[in-house]
Amino acid sequence: MQNLEVVKVDTERQLILIRGNVPGAKKSYITIKSAVKAKEAK
Repeated sequence: MQNLEVVKVDTERQLILIRGNVPGAKKSYITIKSAVKAKEAK
């Protein structure tokens, strides 16, 4: 998914608060990585 926003990082509880829709089941693990959109070919 793209266009997600990291709102807050809680290092004490090891949590990352993300704004946006994240696919998958509740209480499941996800992988977060940086992404760059490819430029559209004309």
